[in-house]
Amino acid sequence: MEKVMFIEIGMGIDMHGQNVTKAAVRAVQNAIHHNSMPGLRSVLPGNDIHNMKVNVRLAVPADKDKLDLETVRKALPYGEVSFEIVDGGMLTSSGVVIAEKEDKNDLAYIVIASVEVGY
Repeated sequence: MEKVMFIEIGMGIDMHGQNVTKAAVRAVQNAIHHNSMPGLRSVLPGNDIHNMKVNVRLAVPADKDKLDLETVRKALPYGEVSFEIVDGGMLTSSGVVIAEKEDKNDLAYIVIASVEVGY
């Protein structure tokens, strides 16, 4: 990315089911759903929103091999998306195991996302 315009931070949690992808999608949504970038198009090459570059850094506490990046990518409506996965986030107790929610244990998965937007 040549120019970074925004860096947005979000957190996502899967309380039950230990689904790292669900937590990652929620983290990305949390990062991007609280803003609007109306002037961004005017500085993008060709004034085209599809020329935006988006780098997503995900701090993942466990099950990196189960992280479905294509599902996470669908949470980002525009741009050329790249990912960087790092150790981080948190595993903590949800306090209860609920079989109907497909819990394997009482862990809640917390993923942190940093979403860099630019061109």
